[in-house]
Order: sequence, then structure tokens, then C-alpha cells
Amino acid sequence: MINQEWPLWEIFIRSRNGLSHKHVGSLHAADAEMAMSNARDVYTRRSEGISIWVVESSKIVASNPEDQGPLFEPAANKVYRHPTFYDLPDGLEHM
Repeated sequence: MINQEWPLWEIFIRSRNGLSHKHVGSLHAADAEMAMSNARDVYTRRSEGISIWVVESSKIVASNPEDQGPLFEPAANKVYRHPTFYDLPDGLEHM
């Protein structure tokens, strides 16, 4: 018997308009269509979502936690990215 395990799919659900998709879990499926159908059945049984994304786990590229310093440090030579660079008009309470 040949072991042909189905690929793992990551499931993301958007619960309402204007909200971001959130990772809700994973499942095995033969293809994207089956993953979508199974995700609908498993993760939206109570009408929790309005949109589903299925992504094959092997296709996800992720950063390495050890690289967080160089990857996420703000560039010191780009001061315009900081809100302190801009002058705000008097009377502006919330920005």
C-alpha cells in the first residue's frame, strides 16, 4: 500500500464585512475545491463567516523568528514614517 496523504490546507475565515480574515484551523483535502467545501462544513456550521480562504500549507512562506530584529526594525533614515515628523494643526484632537 502506498501512503498518499492528502496535503494540509490552512483555513482563514472573514466573519463580517470590513474585518480581516482570521486563521481558524487546518484540514487535509485532495485539492482546493475539496478544501473549500470541507472548510465550509467544518468552520462555518453556524454561519460564522462571509468569506473563506484555503491555502495549501506547503505554499506559505514565513519569516524566521530569529530574523525579527533586522526584518522588523524601522529604518533609521526614513523619519517620514514616524508621526512625529509632521506638524499637526492646533485643535486637532484625534489622529
